[in-house]
Parts: sequence; C-alpha cells; structure tokens
Amino acid sequence: MTHGATIRPLGEDDWAAFQALRVLATAEAPLAIWPTRDEEAGRAPAEVRARIVPTPHQAVLGAFDGAVLVAIAGLRREPLAQVAHRATLWGVYVHPGHRRGGLGRRLLAAACAHARMLGVLQVQLAVNARNERALALYASLGFTAYGREPRTLRVGDQFHDEILMALPLDGDRPGGGRVE
Repeated sequence: MTHGATIRPLGEDDWAAFQALRVLATAEAPLAIWPTRDEEAGRAPAEVRARIVPTPHQAVLGAFDGAVLVAIAGLRREPLAQVAHRATLWGVYVHPGHRRGGLGRRLLAAACAHARMLGVLQVQLAVNARNERALALYASLGFTAYGREPRTLRVGDQFHDEILMALPLDGDRPGGGRVE
C-alpha cells in the first residue's frame, strides 16, 4: 500500500491534512510529539500554514497514499550564517496503517535529500529514549547519538529523556571518518 506513496514538500493547501495527522500522532504516540492533542488541535489554520509552507529555512515533507497524507517529517534551520549548515528533523510520524513497509525510511531519505539541496551539511534530531523502533531506524540510516537530554518531556507526573542524534550529509563523520 505504501510502496507507491508519493513524497513531496507540503504546501499551504495541505494544512488541514497535516493538522489531522498531527492530532492523530498526539493521541497515538504522545511520547513522540511534544504538543498535547488539545494544543495541536487548537492551532489556527494560519499558524498551521506558516509551519508547513516551504521556505529556504523550513519544509515539511509528506507521503501520500493517493490523495491521503499518511506520513510527515519536518526540517527547520536557523537563518544565522554560523549555524545555517545544520537543520533539525522534527515531527516524524507515519500513520500506524502504513508502518513496516519502508515508508519511514523513504521519507527520511527524501528529507535528507531535501536538506542537501538546501545546502545543509548536518541533520540533527531528538527522539524519546524509550522509542526503540525510531532509534533503530535512525541508526540504520547513519544517525549517531551524541547526547541525552534528561527530563525533556513531562507527561503527567512522568519525565522522559530524549536521545540527541546527528547525521553529517557532507561525508564527514564526527571523529574524522567518511560516510560512503
């Protein structure tokens, strides 16, 4: 079902589908998404459009099964010259009915290709320390952990750590190695 999914940057007209998928993500995977369901559902259309409209500093890629948005991944980078070489990957989510078919891998590869096109040299992310599937996927793509942020997320009375990971896109690995 997802083998033929089309992956492309979202535009302003995709705002409602993006918001609906994000609301689903908050309910289905609350430890993976920072906003609560109410916070995500309460965003005004103009705010959602501003979050997804492609610019030289941000993009959200979406995977579509036909006309239905089934997966998303955001990229954001600072416009400041000394840090514009790196981008943050955020909001990665694949609808449960479209998992385990390689769609997440394809979407992340497309996000990294988009980042390269923008001149980004390193992609960074933070992932819940308990999300073993996501950690394994990122590691299989070459992301390496460089730290742990304690107590990043607080859900009710429980705190959750995040693992910080990075992927160099220019072939340079931390420590001087080369990615082939």
